[in-house]
Amino acid sequence: MMAVDEGELRLDGNALAGRLREIFAREMTNAMMSCASCGHVGAVGAAHLYMGENAPGAVLRCEGCEAVLMVLVERNQRWRLGTPGLRWLDIV
Repeated sequence: MMAVDEGELRLDGNALAGRLREIFAREMTNAMMSCASCGHVGAVGAAHLYMGENAPGAVLRCEGCEAVLMVLVERNQRWRLGTPGLRWLDIV
């Protein structure tokens, strides 16, 4: 068995650009996700969304335990996505 040189496997994050573009240019409400807090599995579109007209962003909470799954904020024409409560996200 040949040893693998870690240096041959390591790239910078720019190498992921094409795949990220493919993933996020999809219908995301059908994507399944799992809550890291309670283990509930459900579609993004079924989770509880909290946002207001004057709010700087949106908070997506688990329909099982109300834990924060995802936070999306727009500021100065930039988007910030946090996923503090996701165990995984399955994008079709």
